[in-house]
Amino acid sequence: MNLTSFFPGNTLFPQSPQSGDRAQPAPRVVARRPRFLYILGFFVLWTTIICLRLVWLQVVLRPVYIDKANRQQQRTFEVLPRRGILYDRNLHEMAVSVLADSVFVVPYEITDSKDPQQIAKAKLATASALAKVVHTDPDDSFTSAERIDARLLASRDYAWVARGLDPSVIAQVKALNLKGVHIQKEFKRFYPDNRIAAQVLGYVGTDATGLGGLEQNFEDELHGTPGRTNAAFDAKRHMLGSQQSEPVPGENLVLTLDENIQFMAEQALDHAMERTRSINGTVVVQDPHTGQILALAIRPTFNPNDFRHATGDLRRNHAVSDVYEPGSTFKLVTYSAALEEKVTDPDKLIDCHGGQMNVAGRIVHDDHYNGVLSTSQALWESSDVAAIQLAQRMGPNTFYKYIRSYGFGERSGIEVPGETRGLLKPVRRWNPTTIGSIPMGQEIAVTPVQLITMASTIANGGMYLPPHILLASTDEVKGSPKLKPSAFHPGDDLPDPLPDGAHRVISTLTAAQMRKMMEGVVLFGTGKNAQLNGYSSAGKTGTAQKIDIATHTYSKSKYIASFVGFAPVNNPAITVAVIMDSPSDGGHHGAQASAPVFHELAQEVLEYLGVPHDIEVKSAPDMAKALASQGPQEHAPEANESVDSLFAEVNDLPADDPLRLPKPVEAQPVSDQVSSNRVMNPDVNPAYTYQPVPAAQPVLAAPAPPEGVTPAPSPHPVNSPADGAVVVDSTRRVAVPSFLGEPVRHVIEQAGISGLAVEVVGNGMAREQAPPPGTMVPAGTEVVVRFTRQ
Repeated sequence: MNLTSFFPGNTLFPQSPQSGDRAQPAPRVVARRPRFLYILGFFVLWTTIICLRLVWLQVVLRPVYIDKANRQQQRTFEVLPRRGILYDRNLHEMAVSVLADSVFVVPYEITDSKDPQQIAKAKLATASALAKVVHTDPDDSFTSAERIDARLLASRDYAWVARGLDPSVIAQVKALNLKGVHIQKEFKRFYPDNRIAAQVLGYVGTDATGLGGLEQNFEDELHGTPGRTNAAFDAKRHMLGSQQSEPVPGENLVLTLDENIQFMAEQALDHAMERTRSINGTVVVQDPHTGQILALAIRPTFNPNDFRHATGDLRRNHAVSDVYEPGSTFKLVTYSAALEEKVTDPDKLIDCHGGQMNVAGRIVHDDHYNGVLSTSQALWESSDVAAIQLAQRMGPNTFYKYIRSYGFGERSGIEVPGETRGLLKPVRRWNPTTIGSIPMGQEIAVTPVQLITMASTIANGGMYLPPHILLASTDEVKGSPKLKPSAFHPGDDLPDPLPDGAHRVISTLTAAQMRKMMEGVVLFGTGKNAQLNGYSSAGKTGTAQKIDIATHTYSKSKYIASFVGFAPVNNPAITVAVIMDSPSDGGHHGAQASAPVFHELAQEVLEYLGVPHDIEVKSAPDMAKALASQGPQEHAPEANESVDSLFAEVNDLPADDPLRLPKPVEAQPVSDQVSSNRVMNPDVNPAYTYQPVPAAQPVLAAPAPPEGVTPAPSPHPVNSPADGAVVVDSTRRVAVPSFLGEPVRHVIEQAGISGLAVEVVGNGMAREQAPPPGTMVPAGTEVVVRFTRQ
């Protein structure tokens, strides 16, 4: 065989040159290996692609495939931490977390069938069987058969059935012995006192998340850090092992609330709700020297252990989320600002013009006739006219400065969610009549917390201290030597250093003057029902008309009745605010609906705190008699009964007696009745204040009798016989003086000097009388005088 044919160019076996042939040069070898290069390139490219793919899978996509493997082979369960405890200041537990049993289902364990229809039927049967046991509340749709079945269909590995069940229900679930059904222990929020401070504490959902109150506001601190349980499974979903990281419990919060004072506040409010049939009520108790809230009660309320059955209105914290026009309680701002600006003093007189004035074309009326009153008396009588005059003297900008300084128009920063700043227009948006509205508590809306903080500012000597309800946040629990109770002990020292936001509003002198004037409101004015036994008290009543949503005008039947005050007067231990919404029974005024709540609550709290008595302690019968004397007198007339009929009844006048004919005189403007016995005070704007001439100085001298005529004897009191019957001296007639605008004591004294008797109807200041002033009647005639107060 010729092998050279297999090798082109015969390069493999080169032939030696033949003898005789001329030597030829060796031919050049040309390398032609394209096939080899192709194969080599293919292998290089293939290797590169494989390497890149491996890098992509093992480096770039490594986390993805690890996650897929973990999901196929492992399950991670979140272990909820123990939620922080809410303590009151005495370390009484108000909200705790307890272990409870919950039911869940692993859907793929229900049946071994691969038929989708059979799987769906098995899941529905399981859901129906469980629902018959756990669906005990018709309003809880989460545990209904339809919702349970939907969750089983939506998940292959894990589905909740019901959480936080009672042991009796768990026993029934176990008795069913259903495949794929498991029991798990988890924490459940529990409120030992049920309804106590419900709106303050809030409530927690089934996933251990705070949904209201402090539970919501401090969710991050209370919730803690969840733990993890990692379990490994084989191909048949059998557990091979597990690893667990422990959860970190949440922080514990110590509140400023005193559980005992909170109970007293809620009990007093319950009594008021039953007595007045109000729509809702709010009571706040505060330490005036620190701003700490000792109690915050709201009615109606709910049970946070069963919050699903409570409406949104029941869960609302009215003390910070709702606003209302404060009415006459806001006059404390007006009067204190006026005293601080030296536009008046407690004894300076104000002409109330009979209880009405014109403000930019709008006529403002007091509830009753008011003549010339001192500043203190004007506050006692809750005169709108006097308050407006004081605000006018200060001017809008100065007045607005004090309103803001007291904290109105901005959030106080109290540690509960949903606080509103209230409603307060800047001065540039005031209309001409605003200066006639805000001084008496209209055209401004406040919260109960803002109101009580204002009163506490006056009580503590003029220093505004922001209200707060959180005392401390700690990891310690009750029983730890590092966590001690902080029992409330009343004191008179302000915090040192002062907290953020604290500032002086009025001087200590002005605050002292205001405390004495507010004490007069309780002793002589509209707040008599707030008197305490053994303790002096001070405060202010308020009655504000609600806005009628339908007509956008003030309602004539719905009112907000309020009272804010403190006790004792000279060294206040507590401040209390009471707000009753739309009282329908027992009167709608603050004096009737709210002041009695202060009386009941403050008396009990001061005794509980061991505050020393600062006035005489009366026996129970004497105190009851004293409070009863504040109400209707022996002859309590009906609303439509006139003093004419009472005068006729008292004096047993015949039908044709001429004294029955004159109509009773209504209260007239001061300019018509007191112009003859007053002089101008040069230190005060003559448009507002007058000073009466001393009583010893006669205003009009009586004309001298003609010669030979014996002057008539001076009028003198006519004594009544022992049986109490009225004796009328028909031989001597006297003129009936004007009693209008006078208190009961002065009326009785003046009537005695004139030789007349008095039938007192009501209490407060004289507003109506019969017969009219100037009527000549026999000495000893009994004049009927009707007294009213706010």
